[in-house]
Amino acid sequence: MNVILRELTITDYDAAYALWQATEGVGLSEADKRENIARFLAHNPGLSMVAEDEGGLVGALLCGSDGRRGFLHHLAVARSHRRMGIGRMLVKRCLAELAGIGMRKCHIFVLQENTEGRRFWERIGWEERTTLLVMSHDVVA
Repeated sequence: MNVILRELTITDYDAAYALWQATEGVGLSEADKRENIARFLAHNPGLSMVAEDEGGLVGALLCGSDGRRGFLHHLAVARSHRRMGIGRMLVKRCLAELAGIGMRKCHIFVLQENTEGRRFWERIGWEERTTLLVMSHDVVA
C-alpha cells in the first residue's frame, strides 16, 4: 500500500461522490451536487483531502471553515482500505490545514444511527457534545 494524500479538487467529484454513496452512514443530499461541492471547495481552498492508492481514490474528506470553527464532512474510506489508518491520516491532515488558517476547534456531524462512524470518531479522540442540538431551516422555499 502506497497511499498518497492530496487536495480534493472538483475533478475528483465523481470518484468521491461514488465513494460517499458506497459508504454506510454518509448522508447525501442536494447540498452534495457537483455545483455545491465546487462552491464549497472554492470557499475553502486547500482544506479538503483525498487518499489515493495506486492511482485510485480510496478516501475522501470535505473540510471547511466558517471563519470561526472548522467543520469536517463526509469522511469515507473504501471498505478494501479500512483499518489501515487512512481515515486517521485524512482527519489529521485536515486538522493541520485548519490550524494553519487559525482555527482552534473543529466540529463534525454524525448521523445518530451511524454506530460504526461514531465508534471511529470516539476511537480517535472526538467526544459527543450532548449539550448541543442541531436545528435546520431551508433558506429557499
